[in-house]
Amino acid sequence: MKTKKINIIFVIPTLTAGGAQRIMAFLSRNLNQQKFSTTLIVLGSNKGLAFDIKDMRVIFLNKTRVLLAIPALIRILIHDRPQIIMGAITHLNILLGFISPLFPKTIFVGRQTNISTIMSKHSGDKPKFSFASVLKIGFRQLGYVVCQSKDMAIDCIAFFNIKEDKIEVIRNPITDNFGFEGHNRNPISNTKKFITVGRLDKIKGYGRILKGLSQYNSEFNYTIIGDGPEKEFLENLVKSLKLQGKVEFIPFTKKVPNYLRNSDFFIQGSYAEGFPNALLESCAVGTPVIAWKAPGGTKEIIEHEVNGLIAEDDEDFVNILNTLKHFDPKKVSDSVHIKFSKEIILKDYETFFSNILNKRKTVVKYE
Repeated sequence: MKTKKINIIFVIPTLTAGGAQRIMAFLSRNLNQQKFSTTLIVLGSNKGLAFDIKDMRVIFLNKTRVLLAIPALIRILIHDRPQIIMGAITHLNILLGFISPLFPKTIFVGRQTNISTIMSKHSGDKPKFSFASVLKIGFRQLGYVVCQSKDMAIDCIAFFNIKEDKIEVIRNPITDNFGFEGHNRNPISNTKKFITVGRLDKIKGYGRILKGLSQYNSEFNYTIIGDGPEKEFLENLVKSLKLQGKVEFIPFTKKVPNYLRNSDFFIQGSYAEGFPNALLESCAVGTPVIAWKAPGGTKEIIEHEVNGLIAEDDEDFVNILNTLKHFDPKKVSDSVHIKFSKEIILKDYETFFSNILNKRKTVVKYE
């Protein structure tokens, strides 16, 4: 007898460049098609797509805000009757939590993308009490929350007061574009090439990276790929530190793997990271990393002197810069592929989806 496929809907605000968007598109495309039937709902439009959606069932709602998408999203859920729906990004997870009572036969899953306690400390404005309350109520309405690291899971339990059995830790996968292909770097070059990929936000710590690089005793070039609200501040900081000509800003490119392969070190200055995709991808292509010690998944990826180094503070970062050692690119790559390959992470998600559905069936059976 043919087994009925598990019907899953993934929901994301946009398909522009971003870690959450990449993971949701990856899951929708790559889950075992013999076991799962997937749909990706994008609340926004099909403009500025950063990911290939060929051969995927994708529905664009063409809405500019999450709240405006509620009626259309509810209509799709009524029509498709998914067994599981999974969202990402805070505002969307809140929405899914609040509409979940309308669909008692559907399991609602939120994918947490940050460490909330740290984010609240480093955000420009403190969240209003009313929003904080709504945020926590919405998350507690979800059936399950997927966290990307152990630190994120601990934070999620404490911040949202969610029961531990509703939390699942699943790391992010290395996708196809970030395989090991060797390097094009000049091994005898005296100019070190550093790179960071990520949104230009305060929590990403670009300021302390630039200040540290200003104390580097050798020649270097530093490439920053990303855009965000801190760009003007960082451009001015480059000037004040007299780093003009050494720092290049690139808003967006689909050639990130090439930039990573052509760099000597990836630098991460973040004060917290859920599970840093760009850092993982750097290791995957064979480029070692230097990162500050911070809550999140960074320490689950970095193996000391195997694929990178962790700085205890700003002073330690400068010391590391001025005593850099050689890393074997193949060993750097192997260290993460053995733990975070797409096959391993896909299996984790498929097992999770099957388990929560079987658990729901068991509960219903004995009620």
